Amino acid sequence: MSIGLREGGVPVAADPRIPSGPEGKLRRAITPRLLLLFVVGDILGGGIYALVGEVGAETGGAIWSAFALALAMAAFTAGSYAELVSKYPRAGGAGIYVHRAYGRPFLSFIVAFAVVVSGITSASALARAFGGDYFAEFVDLGTIPVALGLLALIAVINFRGISESVKLNAAFTLVELGGLLLIILIAAVAVGEGGADMGRPFEWKEGTSVFAATLAGATLAFYALIGFEDSVNVAEETRSPSRVYPKILFAGLLITGTIYVLVAIGASAVVPTADLARSSGPLLEVVKQGPLHVPEKLFSAIGLLALSNGALINMIMASRLLYGMADEGVLPRPFAVVHEHRRTPVVAILFTTLIAAALVITTDLGKLADTTVALLVVVFAIVNVTVLVLRRDRVEHEHFRVPSIVPVVGFGVSIALLTQIEGEVYARAGILIAIGAALWAVNAWLVRRERTVPH
Repeated sequence: MSIGLREGGVPVAADPRIPSGPEGKLRRAITPRLLLLFVVGDILGGGIYALVGEVGAETGGAIWSAFALALAMAAFTAGSYAELVSKYPRAGGAGIYVHRAYGRPFLSFIVAFAVVVSGITSASALARAFGGDYFAEFVDLGTIPVALGLLALIAVINFRGISESVKLNAAFTLVELGGLLLIILIAAVAVGEGGADMGRPFEWKEGTSVFAATLAGATLAFYALIGFEDSVNVAEETRSPSRVYPKILFAGLLITGTIYVLVAIGASAVVPTADLARSSGPLLEVVKQGPLHVPEKLFSAIGLLALSNGALINMIMASRLLYGMADEGVLPRPFAVVHEHRRTPVVAILFTTLIAAALVITTDLGKLADTTVALLVVVFAIVNVTVLVLRRDRVEHEHFRVPSIVPVVGFGVSIALLTQIEGEVYARAGILIAIGAALWAVNAWLVRRERTVPH
């Protein structure tokens, strides 16, 4: 029997009207290979296809240094997640960990809901990017209509089932990996033919120290590396999660980080930094100025797949986390409804899609990306403390454990990143969190009402 969380932090049996056992739970359909592709695809997303130029504006030609520093920053928090997900392999992620550590349902809920809305804001940002210049290379239908169409298609795929969603993610991940490897190939050919400037990747922005330039770029590059935390929310649908998750998380982060560094070096060597900084599709500039004759529409199509893939994974994560919270009794029961035949959380999928659509209509891409980072970095700071608090909690199965210095450094990195975020972004994130607080209040009222109504 699963355990739910009610008022006052007292664990009680989950509601009997929510089915338990195999027929009421999520299907374990994710193999280690699919999980690795899921992690790599989530981290790759669409950020690298758009951020190279903006990072270059902060660092100068040494764009790779910002991505390398961001990778190191992310690795510490990934270590904390690896320990926690192998210790508690359930849908629910950070919210489950925080509740076990502090026993305060409202704090647990706010942390979990912050992750939910970060996934939705990220998917919304990627959907808006999908409807922009890459799509306009084929036909210009307007950013918002195209973005909304993408969200509707993602909802259908998500509803079809986790196996279908993750397999489609695997296919898209291979395509977007191919696009990044193509950029590396173009750069290698340019170097071989003498058409690349290999000094430029080692030039930092004039008038700024190497450390300051790298740190400023790393704050932007960090957005391209978030995503590793999403995979913990499909733990309940993964085979042998306690055994496979740690090595898959680190392998995925290492693979994507290495590719990012190589792409950044190649882009800087082939294209002048100023040209990259001015472009909304900086990797497309590499294709245009590189020595290989690659059709621009082909690379635009790859960019569209990368953006849609990132949006798909974020929406999978958000819907599964809502399901997990409802299954624990901290959200209204409809969010825990699983479709009879597809075995997918249909109400959670619909809710997250509607919120994403509203954000697409009302907020631009840059603000959505900033809000995503703000929400997640706050969660990362809390998770890094939580992993140390939970060292006192023993579980019966073997699990991964990181050295204590890892979460300590991860917490410090999170605080450093939070100092770079503007107040307006925090205000926007607060509005989204307020929606979650309202849902919490409604659920608490319903619980009290059920307890007082005679049976």
